[in-house]
Amino acid sequence: MRLAVGTLTVVPSGDVTPVTRARAGWAMALAPVAALPVGLVVGAVAVAGHLFIAPALVTGTLAVGAAALATRAMHLDGLADTVDGLGAGWDRERALAVMRTGDVGPMGVTALVVVLLAQAVSVGALSTSVGGCLLAGLAVVLGRAACAGASVRGLPAARPDGLGALVASSVPPAVVAGWVVGAALLLALVGDLPGGPGPLAGPAGVLLGVLAVGWLLRRVLRVVGGVTGDTMGAAVEVATTVLLVALATGATS
Repeated sequence: MRLAVGTLTVVPSGDVTPVTRARAGWAMALAPVAALPVGLVVGAVAVAGHLFIAPALVTGTLAVGAAALATRAMHLDGLADTVDGLGAGWDRERALAVMRTGDVGPMGVTALVVVLLAQAVSVGALSTSVGGCLLAGLAVVLGRAACAGASVRGLPAARPDGLGALVASSVPPAVVAGWVVGAALLLALVGDLPGGPGPLAGPAGVLLGVLAVGWLLRRVLRVVGGVTGDTMGAAVEVATTVLLVALATGATS
């Protein structure tokens, strides 16, 4: 848990040594639990915007910005690098080289703009009720289950070094399935509270999120042959965005 918190958030957790493959796998499996502080920050900003009757888009923008600060924007960085790498062509070595650099190209910038805008608008739409604010925080927390999904057994690492090599194929499929089922049930229960989008929006978002992350991982495997740390960040942002959009759509329909 300390490794998961220290890796995925800005919350100090102390040094964890040695970082073994088993510990790294458990850290990915516990990613949603470690992300609870991030979800609380997003929910608190959304509630503040609701209480002070701030414009919905302003509330959503501040909440998404707070989430980026609480995670060092590491998942957004992974999203940009992954999209740039996938857009660099079908040459594996070139794609990996692009993903390794710290530069952000036009495709990465476009992905960041689309994802951040979709998240901000969705959180803003959910912030019209306290129940919606709770769902926004939950979506941010549960979207981190994509860390486990991108580390599930059977997915190889794209290169022999880095976070991807440490956690690739380290999480049992049963853990991933547990998070998927648990997320669907929890969002269905919370979504059915007064002011929520109903019991179906959450499970629908989970299903769409699984499909979106699965498509992303399939593309990454085809292009670079395995997962990297950037891949996991991209998976988190994709899953979180799909969840938020589904919940917001249900809340406004």
